[in-house]
Amino acid sequence: MAVIDHPVDNFVLPATNGNDFSLTSNSGKNLIIYFYPKDDTPGCTTEGQDFRDNWNAFNERNCVIVGVSRDSIKSHENFKEKMKLPFELLSDANETVCKLFNVIKMKNIYGKQVLGIERSTFILDTQGILRKEWRNVKVPGHVQEVLNFVTTSL
Repeated sequence: MAVIDHPVDNFVLPATNGNDFSLTSNSGKNLIIYFYPKDDTPGCTTEGQDFRDNWNAFNERNCVIVGVSRDSIKSHENFKEKMKLPFELLSDANETVCKLFNVIKMKNIYGKQVLGIERSTFILDTQGILRKEWRNVKVPGHVQEVLNFVTTSL
């Protein structure tokens, strides 16, 4: 499991650019990994748009942003195109990386208990060390909070 102030184990997931994404291929960059429940749902759309709208500010601070959910690459590609997201979305259909970051939780959806992704964001520094995590994220104001952390702490 990923632990604050410790290196995160390398992982590889398929990305919307047709390539595989890995931590090792992004060394030297600050990495923002945000986990979200499902493409094209209201909260996930707003969160993606907020990261999109602040992408230049993150990019200026040597950050790579990736969104992760259990949706398929095809679903991610449609969502990315529709929302004009300038960053890649990663498909974790087998929940490998979700488990690494411990974001699979019991959730109450329409009165039913189901396992799903708890909206969470993690920041890794240029050496792959986990520096900050937000769990059970509420979307309004979250991306600004992430940007503030990147600006003042990395």
